[in-house]
Amino acid sequence: MSDNPNPTPTDGAAGAAPQRQVLLQKIYCKDASLEVPLAPQVFTRQWQPQVDVQVNTDIKPLDGDNFHVVLAVTVTAKLGEDVAFLAEAHQAGIFVVRGFATNEERQAILGGYCPGLIFPFARETIAEMVQRGGFPQLLLQPINFEALYLEHLNRARAQQKGGAPAQPAATPTH
Repeated sequence: MSDNPNPTPTDGAAGAAPQRQVLLQKIYCKDASLEVPLAPQVFTRQWQPQVDVQVNTDIKPLDGDNFHVVLAVTVTAKLGEDVAFLAEAHQAGIFVVRGFATNEERQAILGGYCPGLIFPFARETIAEMVQRGGFPQLLLQPINFEALYLEHLNRARAQQKGGAPAQPAATPTH
């Protein structure tokens, strides 16, 4: 056991590769909104909405090994052609990502793993807003962000090889 409770990536044998670390520093709600364009009439209608969920990520480097990851979740519920509600949350996290040998490895962590850590918080933000807006409970299904990232990466590679034009990664709809 080491006497140093918080080893740095350079601790250890000389010449050893830095230890891979993904450290969550902060999770916060950057922006959230709920629009109910047909209130109050929407509450007198039978509630069997078609629900569409759109998910996007934005990754920005900060100083050093710090990165800002924003997960934007937009939920639109429609009754026929009418929008019953539009809920949007931009849930963000600050992560320290260090010790990865390649930029591709780091991007996979930032594009797949980090959004997966943020999503439960975004799901809770959306669910609370929808319920406070007077609507029945909304439970967003889990999303495999690592698989979505790989799909996005494969499409980008296919486009570079002269294949079909890259499409944005499919976003789940519920």
